[in-house]
Amino acid sequence: MMIDAGHQWATATAPATVSNVAVGFDILGFSLGQPVDRVTVRRSADKGVRLVDTGGVGDLPGEVEENTATAGLVEMVADLKLDFGLEVSVEKGVPMRSGLGGSAASAVAGIVAASAVLDRPLSLPQRFHYALLGEQRVCGRRRADNIAPAMLGGLTLIRSIDPLDVVRLPVPHQLEAVVVEPEVQVEVRKARALLSDTVDREDFVVQTANLAGFVAGCFEHDRELIGRSLKDLIFEPQRAHLIPGFAQVKEAALAQGALGSSIAGAGPSVFALHDSHVDGQELCQTMIEAFREAGVEARGYTSPINSTGAYIVERGPRV
Repeated sequence: MMIDAGHQWATATAPATVSNVAVGFDILGFSLGQPVDRVTVRRSADKGVRLVDTGGVGDLPGEVEENTATAGLVEMVADLKLDFGLEVSVEKGVPMRSGLGGSAASAVAGIVAASAVLDRPLSLPQRFHYALLGEQRVCGRRRADNIAPAMLGGLTLIRSIDPLDVVRLPVPHQLEAVVVEPEVQVEVRKARALLSDTVDREDFVVQTANLAGFVAGCFEHDRELIGRSLKDLIFEPQRAHLIPGFAQVKEAALAQGALGSSIAGAGPSVFALHDSHVDGQELCQTMIEAFREAGVEARGYTSPINSTGAYIVERGPRV
C-alpha cells in the first residue's frame, strides 16, 4: 500500500478482522469487507495529539494515551519531533468488545491517515509499530493477528513481531466468511487470563498438524483440507463457556455446510468459513437462529475475505 504524504488532512478506513482462525492462536487473521472504522487526522498549529470526536461512542476513552486510534500517534509525534499537531476524529463501525478487531481497526486507520499528513510517509514497519501500540492498550501485550489483516487485507500469518515478519497466505477462490455477533460481553483480558499455561503434548501435535494442514490447504486451494484442519483442540475448549449457545451455533454452521467454525478472536463473535456451495446469507441466518434458541440475540455479517485492508478514502490539499 503506497501512501502519498503532505496533505492537510486525510481519512482512512480499516476493516473488521477475525484473529486466531481456530488453529492459529495469535498468528493467523483475516480481513472482512464489513464493518469498518474511519479515522480522520488533520494537521493543527497546536503541537501534540488531540482527540476531537469519538463518533458518539460513549465508552471510547477520551484520553489520547488510552484511545486505540491515538495511542500510537502520541509516540509517533514524539519520535518524529513534529513541529505541528494532529487532530483526530473517529467513526466507529466495528463494534467494541466483539472479537472483530475493533481496537486494531481504529489503530490502523489512525496510523494510515496520519502517514498521509506527514511530510514523508511512514514505512510499513513504522506503521505496524505504531498501530501495535494502540492494540496493546486493549489486550495488554503487542499482538499483530488483527493488526496485520486490518493493515494489509487478506489472510495473514504472523511469523514474528520482532523483527516484523508477516506472510500473506493465498485465499482459495470463493472462500467466504460469516460472522455472527451475539449480545454477550467478553473482555479480552479476561478471556486471555482463562487460558492455561500448559498444553497437553498430544493436543499440541494435533493442533500443529491442523495449522500446517490449513496453510497447505490455502496454498493448494484445497477446501476439503481446510475444512478438516479447522479444529481447535487447545484454546476454543477453554473459552467456549463464555459464549452461551456456542456449541449449538457451531453445530448448526457445520450442519449447514460450513467448512469450519470457531470463536472470532477472544469472542464473543463466532465465525464460519464456507465456499460457493453454501449460501452465506442462509448460513448467517442459521447461526443467528441457533443463538436465539439458546436465548441470545445476535446479528451477523457475510463477506468474502477482503483483500484490500486499510486505505485512504479522502484527503485534503497538500500543505
